Amino acid sequence: MQEIVIVAGAPGVDLARDIRIVPRYTLLIAADGGAHAVLEAGMLPDLLVGDLDSLSAAEVDQLAGRGVQVLRHPREKDETDLELALLEAAARGATDITVFGALGGRWDHSLANVALLALPELCGRRVRLVAERQTIVLVRDTLTIGGTRGDTVSLIPFGGAVYGITTGGLLYALDDATLAVDRARGISNVLIDPPAWVRVRHGLLLVVHHDDGGAHQWRGGDDYDVDRLGNSGVSNEH
Repeated sequence: MQEIVIVAGAPGVDLARDIRIVPRYTLLIAADGGAHAVLEAGMLPDLLVGDLDSLSAAEVDQLAGRGVQVLRHPREKDETDLELALLEAAARGATDITVFGALGGRWDHSLANVALLALPELCGRRVRLVAERQTIVLVRDTLTIGGTRGDTVSLIPFGGAVYGITTGGLLYALDDATLAVDRARGISNVLIDPPAWVRVRHGLLLVVHHDDGGAHQWRGGDDYDVDRLGNSGVSNEH
């Protein structure tokens, strides 16, 4: 397994804390301004990628002088810095990619970063965006969901309707169901029997896992009739 960590430039990244969820990564890539979060954690990236407009020339020179490989791209480019970092990780054979700093700050960047999960170069790789105890993964076929009983799990169609969705281990089960892109039916399911799983027959499905232990909606003493809920669909409490 080749696990690569990417740090992008969104605000609020505490890499010294967050990196603990990736204990055995093999390469640390900073996407342009993500280098600041890496340095603040007392770490050095192995690779710096991007147009580097978020770093001063002195900062870039200092990183290069400390042995960081620098891949500078022109500012007038079609790809974002994170996209370049993801493509570089794929080219280096990553099987698993964890991205910090992709969410938060500018909405346009956050939305575009979620869309990057659909890059064809990422097919067959496990890629997750992590921020503030939330993880976003794009499911093309199957996904296993770890975590704690009570965690909130939302299922969101991406790019169109998703067909043949079947789940296990979630409070509101789906069996060969369809979720439409213009409906919020898949929001706020509950992890009741970890590890849960999701299987998709056709389409792209975003799974958002909140590591909240039930703080959003689950009360462990609630008398849910899981058998009755069965295939009734997914809760939407918002």
